[in-house]
Amino acid sequence: MRVNVQLIKAANDSHLWADTFDRKLTDIFSVESEVAKAIADQLRAHITGQEEQILAAKPTDNPEAYDAYLRGLAYTLKTTTSPTNALAAQKYLREAVRLDPKFALSWALLSYVDASGYIIQSLEPTVALREETRQAAETALTLQPNLGEAVLAEGYYHYACLKDYDTAVRYFEQARPLLPNSSRIPESLAYLTRRRGQWDQSESYFNEAERLDPRNVNLLNEHAGSYILLRRFPEALRKVDQVLDITPDDLDTLTVKAAIAQAEGDLPRAAALLAPLHPNADDSYALETQVYQEILERRPAQITPRLKEILAKPDPALGPINSELRFWLGWAQEVADDHAAAQASWSQARSELESFLKEQRDNYFLIGYLALTNMGSGDKAAALALSERAMAALPIEKDAVTGPIPVEILARVAAQMGEPDRAIAALQKLLSIPYAGAFPAGPLTPALLRLDPMFDPLRNDPRFQKLAESAAPKAGDK
Repeated sequence: MRVNVQLIKAANDSHLWADTFDRKLTDIFSVESEVAKAIADQLRAHITGQEEQILAAKPTDNPEAYDAYLRGLAYTLKTTTSPTNALAAQKYLREAVRLDPKFALSWALLSYVDASGYIIQSLEPTVALREETRQAAETALTLQPNLGEAVLAEGYYHYACLKDYDTAVRYFEQARPLLPNSSRIPESLAYLTRRRGQWDQSESYFNEAERLDPRNVNLLNEHAGSYILLRRFPEALRKVDQVLDITPDDLDTLTVKAAIAQAEGDLPRAAALLAPLHPNADDSYALETQVYQEILERRPAQITPRLKEILAKPDPALGPINSELRFWLGWAQEVADDHAAAQASWSQARSELESFLKEQRDNYFLIGYLALTNMGSGDKAAALALSERAMAALPIEKDAVTGPIPVEILARVAAQMGEPDRAIAALQKLLSIPYAGAFPAGPLTPALLRLDPMFDPLRNDPRFQKLAESAAPKAGDK
């Protein structure tokens, strides 16, 4: 076996060192350890006794299990944690621990992937998923109590699945000395402090993580996401461009760039970015951004055939994402004045969402989309009740990032259902705070209020006009 190794300075992409190792393929881990020590020598780094043990440790004796682990790991390093990437990572990591039930590192990463998918809903946040997350973390800790990744996974379970932030922080800090120079500790703390609404502290952790891992595209995209929540769009674009420098033509990252243009009200720029993209059925973020673009432009007829084609043969692995796309199809049909087709789409979406909600009773995301489908169908009482149920399921005090999303759902439902006072009050609240946004363009902005057809019933209200004409909130408006 020949291993070619290059040492590159990530900050400026400069070449520092290269070497070739010719070895017999009898023990891949001893080769890895030898290469790591050679790199440390080149960096003139002193390896501590603990680090020596880490380098010498063999995570598994099963090459097939290690191969599955590496494949799962690769999916966690993509630009975004999309449903497709999360499902693929989960599949390979489950296979790794099936092949070697004592593979602690893979148990830890499986728990981390499950927890991440649970909180951002790239995986269905069921009780079963939460339980797998807990069991995987505990298995990793039982197998290797001093494995930093296992301690981190336990913390991530408390953060993502239980929203027990204090306990999560204790685990993250416990993992820090076990994972020296790892970006994952400050990265995890950046996410947690963001959920707590501690925006300056989150920014500091993001910067620390990026100093340790400057070419981590998922981390850079998440940092861009933070700037979007804060409506600091120029800074978000700079981060997005950093990602595109590393992974040119990345579909999800280009979509983020288009969504920023939508939020700023620059529909021609958004259209130019979206036009070359051809998302597949499982690229739901890009698809929804394209649909939203045509809805904002009031010409959604072009996208509906593509959505119909996808939903004619929905992928069962995507679960409620298919129902979410069906809502978007209904909205596009409604804006195109195809009212009968819209009602049919919303009726089917409502039926599917109700079925999923039986297993995920507190899923604010499903409840919110069910509120919107009932709104489309004209059921005012159900739509308003579901909006309030979503707000109760995820209070802003528990989650500053996604907690305001149900408030946006209420604003949209109230606007459409003849409750202008409730709609205006909700919009006034939303425009004064950072948050993730119910739709692809991110948090509501004055530009989106001017463009989005859902707010048409409010256009003659002076209070709405004041909100829609105001400047976008600045970075300091927290």
